[in-house]
Amino acid sequence: MIRATNWVGDAVMSLPALRAIRSRYPQAHISVLALNWVADLYGREPFADEVIAYPSGRGRHDFGLKKKLAAELRAREFDAAILLQNAFEAALFTRALRVPARLGYDRDGRRLLLTHPVPVPRRGEIPRHESFYYLELLRRAGILDRLPAEALIRLECAAAARRCGKASLTALGWKEAVGVSPGAAYGTAKRWLPERFAAAAASLAAELDANVLLFGSAGERELCETVAADLRRRGVECANRAGETSLRQFIDLAAACRVVLTNDSGAMHIASALGVPTVAVFGATDDIATGPTGPLARVVREPIACSPCLERECPLVHHNCMKLVSAERVTRAALELVQ
Repeated sequence: MIRATNWVGDAVMSLPALRAIRSRYPQAHISVLALNWVADLYGREPFADEVIAYPSGRGRHDFGLKKKLAAELRAREFDAAILLQNAFEAALFTRALRVPARLGYDRDGRRLLLTHPVPVPRRGEIPRHESFYYLELLRRAGILDRLPAEALIRLECAAAARRCGKASLTALGWKEAVGVSPGAAYGTAKRWLPERFAAAAASLAAELDANVLLFGSAGERELCETVAADLRRRGVECANRAGETSLRQFIDLAAACRVVLTNDSGAMHIASALGVPTVAVFGATDDIATGPTGPLARVVREPIACSPCLERECPLVHHNCMKLVSAERVTRAALELVQ
């Protein structure tokens, strides 16, 4: 059993580790235990034989659900558990299953709950991209011989997802789509300006003879509608799908896009892993550590002294790391990728 990470971006960056586990144990039955909002990421990937939903809430009701799930999983007598998720709770739950071998990083006070606690790598010991953090856990445990030479993250469901997404575009009467995901769950410091997303998307739509799909969570629907209203004023046909898609549906639609414009977000990681041309605007965060990977991804950022600050909100108010990035730069980067 593999305990998956809790957030979409982290889940995507852990994909190489999951694939390495399958490669090391080709005949094993691998179950991925994941929260509902990331579970769809694994359903079509060949490293997983099954995906088990883990309750996400707190309180008496969710404690009861977790207790019931623990009893069911305990009866299945898993041989080993690998914890990619860092929290104390992940180790506590796995200990309750009485899995004989429990491997994870030795952090968050959980050493005594793990049979194989692995030292956390110190700064500078491994490459900076977050994907290596999960791979290093396996290397230190003897599951992986060596780390790969570079970060490269791919979703193997990309071709199937693209076919499903293209069918959805056809149902809309569209031939091509530009994807735009203007939100970022971490905080506003990671968000490029909505009007510049609209300007860049409008230019790309005209150049590619495409329409625009807007993506986001239910909480980002108003933000996406702001971008959509701007696009409509520019005469661009668009559809706001924020809060309307499951993760699987988003994966399908993103796979069908000619290009996707994002901030540093889960949407960025998914689009890039699908092999879709992806342009990500970075400011507050570190693109070397959490950026998209592969030749079809581009990061656009303004190198100012206070960036990356890793803050949720801009502490200097001016937000120049984002304001100094023009729509023209993002459009140009996108066209270079597409061409």
